Amino acid sequence: MPVFNRLEMTKDMLQDLQAQRMDEALQIVVIDDGSSDGTAQFLAGQSHVTVVKGDGSLWWGGAIEAGLQAVWRSAQTTDWVLFVNNDTHIQSDFVQQLLQTARRMAPAAVGSIIRQNAAPFLVRSVGPKIDAWRMLVGDLLDIQRPDAAESVQQVDALSGRGVLFPALALKQVRGMRPRWLPHYLADYEVSLRVRRAGWKLLVDPAAAVFSEDEYGSAHRDLGWRNRFFSVRSPRYLPAQVSFWWQASTWWQRLSLPLRLALFSVAPRLRNKS
Repeated sequence: MPVFNRLEMTKDMLQDLQAQRMDEALQIVVIDDGSSDGTAQFLAGQSHVTVVKGDGSLWWGGAIEAGLQAVWRSAQTTDWVLFVNNDTHIQSDFVQQLLQTARRMAPAAVGSIIRQNAAPFLVRSVGPKIDAWRMLVGDLLDIQRPDAAESVQQVDALSGRGVLFPALALKQVRGMRPRWLPHYLADYEVSLRVRRAGWKLLVDPAAAVFSEDEYGSAHRDLGWRNRFFSVRSPRYLPAQVSFWWQASTWWQRLSLPLRLALFSVAPRLRNKS
């Protein structure tokens, strides 16, 4: 679990993780990327948590990679690695549900749906549906059918908000690529490589993360230069190139530079049929 400030959220999520009812042991690793709100002091008193310290430059992708490097010291190839964020809540059977589905439908990585954090707990996201030609990421909830949240679904990528990977899969693809994908799209990109390596990407609707309505990209109001060259931007160019390269076939890759330039200048063109 990567964290940067938001101490109360971290406390709540740690309680959720400690409350998990599982048939395997759970090791909690928190990557604190330079928090300044008392998070470090709080974590220092949590003997059941392995803490990895960052200096504020890791972002999400770098934090996950730092956590993986800590996990690899003791992990077996038969183990599992769970990614979670501290701005969500999970129920006590969450991890066990992911485990059961991953075992039953192996070889697979299994993600969760996103539900509204308040009643009536509406489904906000099932899983990504990628259109590599138009460079669009949609959601099965909107694109496929309204009942997509009622059964296990195969998806094109997996969100890092609550996803279980076989440790072997992450080792085989050599973990994250924080140099090119420090934050946005890093979770989707690593799951694309896992899929290319032979694992199915599934979402189990019985496993949900509960989140506030705003769970998409932020910082859309950056200036033109920062829009494409700031790590804070969802349009960060190195991440866009790396992600769409992984999402594309070899034929699609031939036109990737042209389409990337075209859609960056005129994004409305990709929405046309």
